[in-house]
Amino acid sequence: MDKDMKQRRKQKGFTIIELVAVAMIISLLAVFVVPRAFKGLGRAKRDIARGKIGILEGALAQFQYDCGRFPTDAEGLQALLTPPAGLEDKWAGPYCKSSDLLDPWGNPYIYIATGVINPGGFDLISYGADGAEGGEGENADIYND
Repeated sequence: MDKDMKQRRKQKGFTIIELVAVAMIISLLAVFVVPRAFKGLGRAKRDIARGKIGILEGALAQFQYDCGRFPTDAEGLQALLTPPAGLEDKWAGPYCKSSDLLDPWGNPYIYIATGVINPGGFDLISYGADGAEGGEGENADIYND
């Protein structure tokens, strides 16, 4: 009986070779899979930023319909949340949620009443992940069309 018990105890544990093999497999997965997952996350945030710009365009169109004009540069996108002076009787907002005014990286969208990129309209801009003008890839600027 004692001999059977000793054999069972020896068979219950993992060998050092098995542990090293599992550690190597986990390391390889981390090296190849994790960077791809983060790359996809950056692309998803850019898509979310474009979607939120669409929401803001709709909110600005509704503001313009109700108030007869778009917000000025001084009023900015805050005019979508609180009525600007002199428009309290026409304003029918809020036209969006306060969270819609921030891009996926937590930076406020830039609103320019007299569009440079969209002459005759307005510009909405997210400066991307770095929050600075210009850049490439995840840091590239995102504009309304």
